[in-house]
Amino acid sequence: MTHLAPTEPTAELTAVAGPPHPVLPSRTDPMVWRATRGLGGAWGRHAGVTARSWWTPLRWLLAMTIVTLLLGFAQKAPCATGQWSGNKQYTHFCYSDVVPLWSDERLSIGGVPYRDTAVEYPVLTGGFMWLTADLTRGVHAIASSAAQLVIFGVLTALLLSLCGLFVTGATAQTARRRPWDAAIFALSPLLVFHAFSNWDLLAMAFASAALWAWAREKPVLAGAMIGLGAAAKLYPVFLLVAIGILAVRTRRYADPLWAAVTAGFVWIAVNVPIGLAFHRGWWEFYKFSIDRPTERSTFWAIGRTIRTTSLSDPDAPFWVPPGIAVALALVIALAGIAVLGLLAPRRPRLAQLAFLCVLAFLMTTKVWSPQYSLWLVPLLALARPRWRLNLVWQFSEIVVWMLTLTVLLGLSVPAHGVSYGGLVIALLGRDLLLLLLAGLIVREMWYPELDVVRSGGDDDPGGGIFDHAPDGYRDTPAPLVDVFETSGDDGPAQSAERR
Repeated sequence: MTHLAPTEPTAELTAVAGPPHPVLPSRTDPMVWRATRGLGGAWGRHAGVTARSWWTPLRWLLAMTIVTLLLGFAQKAPCATGQWSGNKQYTHFCYSDVVPLWSDERLSIGGVPYRDTAVEYPVLTGGFMWLTADLTRGVHAIASSAAQLVIFGVLTALLLSLCGLFVTGATAQTARRRPWDAAIFALSPLLVFHAFSNWDLLAMAFASAALWAWAREKPVLAGAMIGLGAAAKLYPVFLLVAIGILAVRTRRYADPLWAAVTAGFVWIAVNVPIGLAFHRGWWEFYKFSIDRPTERSTFWAIGRTIRTTSLSDPDAPFWVPPGIAVALALVIALAGIAVLGLLAPRRPRLAQLAFLCVLAFLMTTKVWSPQYSLWLVPLLALARPRWRLNLVWQFSEIVVWMLTLTVLLGLSVPAHGVSYGGLVIALLGRDLLLLLLAGLIVREMWYPELDVVRSGGDDDPGGGIFDHAPDGYRDTPAPLVDVFETSGDDGPAQSAERR
């Protein structure tokens, strides 16, 4: 019997062990099931998953990711030459930080990050940029007819594509019996627009590797990946918060402590040599982060605009909120998540808490660049692998991106863009969708029978030592639900009665 999650489950039933074969979205997700009707019906349980087929689920997922990344490369192609006459980067929605930073960070003249210029990114991202610039000069020596900027962009896209493929693979492996959930990232429309907007896929690869390592009960490796991820972007460090909550919940402290200590040691090992050798350039990133004004996508900028100016203005006002206020907002949000995680009737899954922690950071930070939202996609694929609302949210992010570029167009060419108020409407819609997703995850933490992962018979596939761990807050785990089974290709059919 193939187990399916209900669209609107209402019953609490006895848990049933999941089948040994991978769970197929075409038989577990109502939206995917409807979509596959046009392709001949739901995919059979043995399709693409037998030893006789070279096309394993992982290979299919990697192929999907390659197609998505190719679309992302094509989407950025109009801006690849850096000839942005007529504000092409805004009118074609193809802006990428990779293009202007080639010259702004002096990579074009052989500058070394932190030594020759104060790169506005953490050490590993700066190192990634420097490595790509060196490779660019090597390739240009062979193919001198191509512009160095174009080569730099192509090499950056290739290296980031490897990171994207790694995110897909690690997410599929972390999901274990549900590898197809990684298709939520592999086919992500947001990945098309932001795969090459910045270097975020590097940190995402480390974060996904950390989740994979933790799922395989390798806490030291997980900590090392978190440390490296934090040396590329800050957000992977919040995975430790999710792990810490579950450590308290299960009273298993040794592995989480090893992960935290290793993460700190690796971060220090990466940063200290650069900090000692090029202190001024290294510190400039942190100073910039402290002094940086609010970014227009944040609640800080929206609130300041409503309070002091007008939403009809071209852009949000320049404002640097008190650092203590930003930090306090984040601490309060994380503390709220910790309370939810500790008080839920059943121990939450690690992916659920990880998604909530990273979302809390984005909701409270003073800088939410549009591409940051891509961080959430693989986490959401693990935390709540349902397609419909996930896609609605991702398309709202694309609207935010387009309107952001339109606002920037208006700043360059007055009367040719939208006012900041138009962007705020899209931002609030996006934020409401994210809060709705967070609310649904919290509901599934409270009522695990609504969680499609647990209703299929699993506990916490990515939980590592927390998977099937005794709950320190509850002697007997709350019963799961197995509500649906397939009925041929006629769609989901209820298979159990209410107790």
